[in-house]
Amino acid sequence: MRRNTLFTTAAAAALLAPGAVMAQVDTSDWNCEFCPFEDGYRADYSAGGSYVNDDAARFGNGTGLDEKGAYADLDGNGRSLSEGGTEVTWYAEDLGLDSRVFEFGVGKPGKFGLEFGYSELPYRRFGDTVTPFSGSSNLLSLPAGWVDAPTTGGMTALPSALASVPIATDRTSYDFGADIRAARNFRFYADYRRQEREGTGIMAGSFFTQASYLPRPIDDYTDRFDVGVAYAGDSFTFNLGYFGSYYRNELDSLAWDNPFTSFAGADMGQLAVEPDNDFHQVSFSAAYFASTWNTVIALSAAQGKGEQNASLLPYTINPTIPAPAILLGDIDGKVDTTNYALTLTTRPLDKLNVKLAYRYDERDNGTPVNTWTRVITDAVDSGDIETNIPYSFERSRLSLSGTYRLLDTVTISGGWDRSEIDRDFQEVASQDEDTGWGKLRWRPTAYLEATFKGGGSRREIDDYDTDVGLTFGQNPLMRKYNLAHRARDFAEVALSASLIDTPISIGMTYLWAEDDYSKSELGMIEGSEDRFTVDFNWAVGESSTVYLTAGSEALESLQRGSETFAGPEWEASHDDDFTHYGGGFRIAGIGEKVDLTFDYTRSDGETEILVTGPVVAAAPLPELESTMDSLRLAFNYNVSERLAIDVNARWERFEAEDWGIEGVAPDTISSVLTMGANPYDYDVWVFGIGFRYSVGADPEE
Repeated sequence: MRRNTLFTTAAAAALLAPGAVMAQVDTSDWNCEFCPFEDGYRADYSAGGSYVNDDAARFGNGTGLDEKGAYADLDGNGRSLSEGGTEVTWYAEDLGLDSRVFEFGVGKPGKFGLEFGYSELPYRRFGDTVTPFSGSSNLLSLPAGWVDAPTTGGMTALPSALASVPIATDRTSYDFGADIRAARNFRFYADYRRQEREGTGIMAGSFFTQASYLPRPIDDYTDRFDVGVAYAGDSFTFNLGYFGSYYRNELDSLAWDNPFTSFAGADMGQLAVEPDNDFHQVSFSAAYFASTWNTVIALSAAQGKGEQNASLLPYTINPTIPAPAILLGDIDGKVDTTNYALTLTTRPLDKLNVKLAYRYDERDNGTPVNTWTRVITDAVDSGDIETNIPYSFERSRLSLSGTYRLLDTVTISGGWDRSEIDRDFQEVASQDEDTGWGKLRWRPTAYLEATFKGGGSRREIDDYDTDVGLTFGQNPLMRKYNLAHRARDFAEVALSASLIDTPISIGMTYLWAEDDYSKSELGMIEGSEDRFTVDFNWAVGESSTVYLTAGSEALESLQRGSETFAGPEWEASHDDDFTHYGGGFRIAGIGEKVDLTFDYTRSDGETEILVTGPVVAAAPLPELESTMDSLRLAFNYNVSERLAIDVNARWERFEAEDWGIEGVAPDTISSVLTMGANPYDYDVWVFGIGFRYSVGADPEE
């Protein structure tokens, strides 16, 4: 929720829909029978409709406009203020869509505030997926008459059994908030939020050498509480709070029929899904403001505990495998977290600012270590006795930075950071990284500014324990990229200019970074990044603007691997290139009644992967490509001070080439039953018309 934004005049005005028309009328003699307060009421209502010309799951991601057809557009906001100072606000957006939002607040500035919020957010991934499985709970079944086979090509009943199952979820959020100022400097606050998810995702289920993509039902919710007390004095502030998160999954597992010819007793499989879990945290933060050197000292500390006590599933549901019973009723999982930080900022000289900061984070995994008998995919009793690994770590970071105004036109700054990490049960028990940077800011005139920044970091490790890697079945020469020695160098340039006596401004940025893993024989070897952007803005008149923007980004990396427990036998280079450009204009007040807005953007992406070596073919993999064009056009006609008509159009085209899923039907891979998803390829238009009407006048404070 947007805490403390509903109870001030400025914040209430910000809730207006973009381009909303405000009616400037005299309400001194106006009687509003439906207004909560006669002293002052203002509201804006918008109603209309939109039409989408085609189905496209990705286009509807986040908006709900994923299917062809007509949609209602309903929006609005309002604010009233009583003579006693009590304020009521409400805000509604997209009530006719699956992305609807509604907020309501009532309060008196400086006294109390109550808020309620409701929102929905659709997530659309694939709309063309198909599957022979059906079921809305934790059991997925195959249809009657199913013919199993050792390969997908032999599943003769598959074509007639396939049914459309889009991969999509809907998230619903409820928010309640209260803020009470009990005394001049104290306030109490409490927030509650519930998020619910329902829909279908993708989950892979395996039977050793065969696998199926499963339409996994999703039905879970999370309750979060945030309560506390805050004090704000002239030179000292503090906050004491509690945060609680409670996750509940209505489905504790997923079981499915095996579509392949199975091992004895392996005609069904079962997997665990996310378990119920709780997290509690108590936190304290404070800040002290001292006039000496304009110094601010801030500190924070938090102690938390995560718990997971969901019941464990049996080793296997295969009745032919005499797997031992699980001795524990639940995992008794628990993790303690500790966080504290201290920050000091000061100005010892008129031209010098200094900042010192320290942060410490600890994760102490107290989950009991037990021995387990591993059953592989409900098909094979491995006979291996294994133990669970409760990973823990301690991480600290110390940073020092300063800024000095060398000349009236030149400012220099620099800093140094050091981070240290200690881990349990990983190949690198201890590592540290030092980062240094410098920055020069030159502003010769009020219209021109240039910034130059550069630096580097060095990550060192005490030792790479290959014995730990061997227990995971890893090549002793391999180094994980996040645990390996790394040298990073970077530089950045930014220029901005506003042309003298002209309403034109230009901005440009360039970033270069390079990573070198020189001590790694296998794994990531090197990487680089180049990024460039440029922006152009022209204020043609008091109410008209034109803009142009363009940019590019190139990412390159090189890694080496081995087919055996030997030295490098192959290497793979990745080259990602992204470009974007666009432009638009806004003209307001044409004939004092018409506003016109136009925006267009285009983005292109391309990935090349080349794998070379004696054990692989030297031919590059097919390129991965994507192109998106987006256009928006809005026409607003202000009929009067109260009434306006909005006409808008949106076009989006997205084309992708992904050899990983392109042309892969459910039975294309003999040992994997897929859901037949295709790369995104759509061309969608949305046309809309709406009417906005305003009543009342903005209440005076």
